[in-house]
Amino acid sequence: MHYRRVPRLSVLTAGLTALAVLGLVSCDSGEEKTKSSAASGPSVIAPGEPGGQNRTLSAEEASRQRTEDDSPNSADVSYARMMIEHHAQALEMTDLAADRAESPGIVALSGRISAAQKPEISAMKGWLRSHGKPERDEGHGHDHATMPGMATQAQLKQLRAAGGKAFDQLFLTLMITHHQGAITMSAEVKGQGNNIWIEEMADEVVAQQTSEISRMRDML
Repeated sequence: MHYRRVPRLSVLTAGLTALAVLGLVSCDSGEEKTKSSAASGPSVIAPGEPGGQNRTLSAEEASRQRTEDDSPNSADVSYARMMIEHHAQALEMTDLAADRAESPGIVALSGRISAAQKPEISAMKGWLRSHGKPERDEGHGHDHATMPGMATQAQLKQLRAAGGKAFDQLFLTLMITHHQGAITMSAEVKGQGNNIWIEEMADEVVAQQTSEISRMRDML
């Protein structure tokens, strides 16, 4: 009996073809799982325009909407308005440092905070104007006490009355808390807002103020 020898090249080709088919099936399966995962991901609450109602979107719908339209929603507008006030209080605190601080490091830090936050206030005011939004929502003004990290009037009075090392310690304590509040607000708008510019501003606030918190903790 004679056996026909199958060429090695044919066997190799057949094996590679089979592997390619399996690879395609695996890729298709992986893509379908990814699509299924995206479609069935957690729902997202999308804030509506100021005065409008919120909507519930799937993860896929939220991603698609963000790509197609970055028009500001109520969370974006509220963030800009609150951050203007939040920054304004930080500047009020840094203005006291030149005459009251004992540490040159505190004076230098205050100057850096002021130099960073004044242009941000101007930028956010300009952003609101460009979108036809007033700087303040007269019907629903923001209570300072509801904003994370804001110093109370009693704390500001105590800071104004302090000097030397006492001022330095109180300034650092209040400013660290203030920065942490700004980071909290920025993280929230990144999850709730829709505007790219506001997201970039929030990213800048988080990066800058996280670095400053680290520096201030080293001074305590």
